[in-house]
Amino acid sequence: MSNRVVHFEIHAVDPERVMAFYRDVFGWTFPRWMEVPPYWGVITGSEGSAAAGINGGLMQRRGAAPGEGSPVNAYVCTVQVDSYDETHDRIVKAGGTVAVGKQAITGMAWQGYYKDPDGNLFGVHQPDVNAR
Repeated sequence: MSNRVVHFEIHAVDPERVMAFYRDVFGWTFPRWMEVPPYWGVITGSEGSAAAGINGGLMQRRGAAPGEGSPVNAYVCTVQVDSYDETHDRIVKAGGTVAVGKQAITGMAWQGYYKDPDGNLFGVHQPDVNAR
């Protein structure tokens, strides 16, 4: 057993709206894996690429979406990007909102947190040794 995270899930009141958001921002794809209950795969990149990462799933939320100001109550996935600023612009254009603005992790990266249209929190990380 390797004890590595191998899968994540996104829960959504409106799965189609949330899938459109992640397609527009990151180019992810969502093949239908199950009809009942509805369940889609989340394919985040090409297998075998240098930064393959992990894939996940998306399903109908079984309760209310997180309220504004709610504390984080699950793991937060962070997506590594080539350009923080360009990704920020795509997130906002696609209907996402800033949760914690861009911050320097000195000598390492730029990091920030956003909410998708359903209120799910995720991080954005751009490696940059010049971050200050």
